[in-house]
Amino acid sequence: MNYKIKFAVLFSSLATVFAFANINLPAVFTDNMVLQRNSQVVIWGNANPKEEITLKADFLEKEYKVTKGNDSTFKFVIPTGKEGGPYRISLKGYNEVVLNNVMLGEVWLLSGQSNMEMSASWGIKDGELEASKANYPNIRFFSVPKLSSEFPQNNFFGNWQLCTPETMKYFSAVGYFFAQKLQEDLKGVPIGLICSAWGGSPAELWTPKEVFSTSPSLAENFKKLGSSDYYPSQMSGAYNAMIYPVNSFKFKGALWYQGETNTGNSEGYKDLLSSMISSWRTAKGYDFPFYIVQIAGFTGWSDTTVQIKNAQRVVAQTVPNSGMVVTTDLDKTDDIHPKNKKPVGVRMANLVLKNVYNFKNGLVESPAFKNVEYKGSKAVLTFEFADGLHFKNSNSQLFEMAGNDGKFYPAKPTLKGNQITLVSTSVKNPVNVRYAWSNVAMPDLFNKSGLPLSSFTTESLK
Repeated sequence: MNYKIKFAVLFSSLATVFAFANINLPAVFTDNMVLQRNSQVVIWGNANPKEEITLKADFLEKEYKVTKGNDSTFKFVIPTGKEGGPYRISLKGYNEVVLNNVMLGEVWLLSGQSNMEMSASWGIKDGELEASKANYPNIRFFSVPKLSSEFPQNNFFGNWQLCTPETMKYFSAVGYFFAQKLQEDLKGVPIGLICSAWGGSPAELWTPKEVFSTSPSLAENFKKLGSSDYYPSQMSGAYNAMIYPVNSFKFKGALWYQGETNTGNSEGYKDLLSSMISSWRTAKGYDFPFYIVQIAGFTGWSDTTVQIKNAQRVVAQTVPNSGMVVTTDLDKTDDIHPKNKKPVGVRMANLVLKNVYNFKNGLVESPAFKNVEYKGSKAVLTFEFADGLHFKNSNSQLFEMAGNDGKFYPAKPTLKGNQITLVSTSVKNPVNVRYAWSNVAMPDLFNKSGLPLSSFTTESLK
């Protein structure tokens, strides 16, 4: 597929529409949309120069007016108030545009590659059953088309859809289960999901060019991946065409499920992901919550997979207002697209309900490595979110230690409370420890909520 031709045709069409019409709104503003509640939201578009435009909405106490200058763009900033709907919004100038069935609620962006894109139609676990029950008219979906551009764009095609058994089949399963749980616990608050994902895409496609200008090593690392038939090889292309157009659209936070393709250039992924998050937040103008789904193992990958998983863990623990769900316990490692997607969405929703909405109590986080203290031949590890920490395998073989020679050897763990003491007959003076350090290792250490410990290492990331 020639992505450049596809993109050029698409946006020449959009340019024609804007040139010969009066008020025109980006595709993200359609009937059935969800606007972020309790917020100041931007509604923007194109109109004729010097045209006066009036905006009215059922949820507003007054009407808003702007008078165009000599350019073609306009912008309203309006308050939304508490959840509710359906509402009607009208924008009137030389012509009138009316948006119906608009809801005020919670809006989340979904992005990444195929495991985020994966829908019930792909054959997820219990997919047909779940789809048959998916009658949630106040959950709304917007699917961003797969497009790439060398430069930032202002629009794409698409429209908001109500969640029905039919639309749910073809929307992100993780996103749907996330929204379902969120709405259940938030007592019916409308949920809007914007899915901007592309199967096979590396993180470099989703990162603005400015990041690579200031970090040339990240740009150089991208070259290791080479070209692919699954995605365009244009660095920043997906960001320009699939994220940038909604930078002004207010959302609560973002969910990220990506990393599989970057197993081919795993060095630098921590810095890449951290920089991508920072750049998205800068463009958005606020430090929105960013939550990561840690990728699972797959027998067809090299052991660089565990490096990606560890990089995701470090980012989630060091970047403010972020978090991560661990998924390595949910499926076997023989499928690059794990089918058990419902627990992924539910775990993500539980994290968000607790940390973003302050709505949920209890232990919803996976146990996490906190620090290590070396005492002679022993290593004492401390964990957080570790209430009820226990081994499912009484003869755990997943911990290792290394001395100054850098060689890792099996270590025997002794668990007490939220601490584990490691010893190894092969290491007299340990300087590093690691856990589940392989592509296909299945976790055996869980907290009382049944959530697994992520693989980790104390070695510095490359």
